[in-house]
Amino acid sequence: MIRKDLIEEVANKTGLHKSIVKQVTDTFLDMLAKSLSEGKRVELRGFGVFETRKMKSKKARNPRTGESVIIPERDKIIFRTSRILGK
Repeated sequence: MIRKDLIEEVANKTGLHKSIVKQVTDTFLDMLAKSLSEGKRVELRGFGVFETRKMKSKKARNPRTGESVIIPERDKIIFRTSRILGK
């Protein structure tokens, strides 16, 4: 399911206009992205937890050239599902 499908499904189930559902969906995703970029943890009870973790720099190999490269330290977004959702 893509964003467009999600918006249509929510609009159909709630009876709200698609433009309102799109605005709410976009605002939610913007707030989620902003919180994660600030290093905050976002918990949605019954669904899961989004958080960022620092990944150490590591040595890797370019598959085309075989050349050794260093991948710098970076933040990675982690999502853990709720136990309720996992059932």
